[in-house]
Amino acid sequence: MELLKGILNNFGVEWPQFIAQLLVFGIVYAILKKFAFGPIVAVLEQRRLKIVEAMANADKVKQELADAEATKKKVLDAAAQQANKMVADAKESAEAVRVRLEQEATAEAERIVARAREGGQIEVDRLKADFQREAGRLVVLAAQKVVGKILTPEDQRRLGEEAAQQAVR
Repeated sequence: MELLKGILNNFGVEWPQFIAQLLVFGIVYAILKKFAFGPIVAVLEQRRLKIVEAMANADKVKQELADAEATKKKVLDAAAQQANKMVADAKESAEAVRVRLEQEATAEAERIVARAREGGQIEVDRLKADFQREAGRLVVLAAQKVVGKILTPEDQRRLGEEAAQQAVR
């Protein structure tokens, strides 16, 4: 023990001061532990828990994002299919309308042609009648000049009819 006292004396350790310093150190340590280390450790633990929770939330968010992307892709694919179906339906409908309008236009054109033919036939008949009257009048005038006398209305009618019949042939 003397050896230990000698070594401690060489280093300048004095027992009463050393014990007092140990006592002060213990008191300071207890105070720091209660008022400094405890709250600091608690804050660090809270931060560690928050970091763990944030990482778990980040993984959860990544998974939700991947799910949302998959859902978005499915929705877009479904929308594209529906749009393609709508376009195909619209094309079919447009084709049906085009065919119907084409048929209506053809029918209307045929009606117009038929009316034009009827109108043309009526005009031809009218012109024939006019021609027959004019031809009859000219025959009567020519006959009057040739015969040299005025024909009776009965003679005029008969000559006009004969001339018209021969002109139509």
